[in-house]
Amino acid sequence: MTHTPDFPTGGPHTPDSAPAGPSAPARLSLSRSTAPVTRPSAAGTALRERARVALTRGQEAVLGLSHALHADPELAYEEHRAARRIARLAERAGFATELGAFGLPTAVRATVGTGDLVIGICAEYDALPGIGHACGHNVNGAASVAAALALAPLADELGLTVELLGTPAEESGGGKVDMIRAGAFDGLDAAMMVHAAPADAVGMASLAISSLDVAYTGVPAHAAAMPHRGINAADAMMIAQVAISAYRQQLLPEAVVSGIVTSAGEAANVIPHRSTALYDCRARTSEELDELRARVRACFEAGALATGAELALATVGNDYADLRQDLAMSAAYREAAEALGRRPAPADPSLRAGSTDMGNVSHLLPAIHPTIGYDCGDTIMHHPDFTKYGTTDAADRAVLDGGLAMAWTALTLATDPTHRTTLLTRRAERARERARADRAAGTAA
Repeated sequence: MTHTPDFPTGGPHTPDSAPAGPSAPARLSLSRSTAPVTRPSAAGTALRERARVALTRGQEAVLGLSHALHADPELAYEEHRAARRIARLAERAGFATELGAFGLPTAVRATVGTGDLVIGICAEYDALPGIGHACGHNVNGAASVAAALALAPLADELGLTVELLGTPAEESGGGKVDMIRAGAFDGLDAAMMVHAAPADAVGMASLAISSLDVAYTGVPAHAAAMPHRGINAADAMMIAQVAISAYRQQLLPEAVVSGIVTSAGEAANVIPHRSTALYDCRARTSEELDELRARVRACFEAGALATGAELALATVGNDYADLRQDLAMSAAYREAAEALGRRPAPADPSLRAGSTDMGNVSHLLPAIHPTIGYDCGDTIMHHPDFTKYGTTDAADRAVLDGGLAMAWTALTLATDPTHRTTLLTRRAERARERARADRAAGTAA
């Protein structure tokens, strides 16, 4: 996630200390709950047990993957070793595997099963600059692999196709958006992933985001002898920042504008001829983001107009849409998580988990993005201390429970006639809509 949310306190685990460094994964028994929850049928229970057994067989490889990703962090679009690790593991497990899928060198597509119901499981694995896996993507990615391994032996029997999609560059750039453009999600009926966090939560929303690269170009001059000959690019940036600060009183509810100045001159006796900044604009929806971005752009244009500096404003990476989690899938995941002894926080529309490119996926097809919690002391995601907790026993438990909860959710979607029919019908409708759009585009051309 590109921003740290405020999570509810509490979680399924008792505190444990963060290790000083990476540790070897311990052998854990997969969770069994004694909590009173709604149980599946006898046949459904048997399928869940078979998925559990399948994951138990792959547990050592899955936890080894999580620890390897954690010890070897790679940044957005540079996750070559991580992608190879996931591709090799999937290939050894019998998946048809493509490394460098959809035109992205660090994307992965691994497929098992030939059923008509196609479930996509998204694996993230990029890290943060300087602080490694402080967003827990080693847990995210390993949990998705765990889910795929748990489903693999059951796929054909249940009329399932399982697509494990390695999705690069969530922290910066938006790899899932690139993959959407390449058609990676067109053939899916549903998509899912879990995200590491201090606590379990289901159904959270997220903010749409657009990132801006800002540069002013002025004219240098001696700051004392001939300042009137200069055009001050730093002043242009200052005026823009003042305008944005004034605009904050009129921001739409929950909108956020944040940024840093990355350069604004090199010597006090020279009029700065260049200043640069990076800014993020966030809003509740993609539509509100368009309005916010237009106003912020006007603030930067004001700096140029007032000083005479030239403005260059460019979007960085892909815009992220707001996250819209599917209610029926969320309910199925909640039941599965509770059956494993977890206690996801009740859905709270006001609780937002920053921004994620899974939001773009959720606008395209039914999707979920719950959080999977583990003890991390008093720290939060995107803090260096969060990294230290990524290979604890609690984090390993999150990998296995998150994977199994997703697998059980997929089993519900496959075996419940209402869920299955609804998903297949919605995919057919999306295919017809794409065909109509393609015909309209062809006519216009």
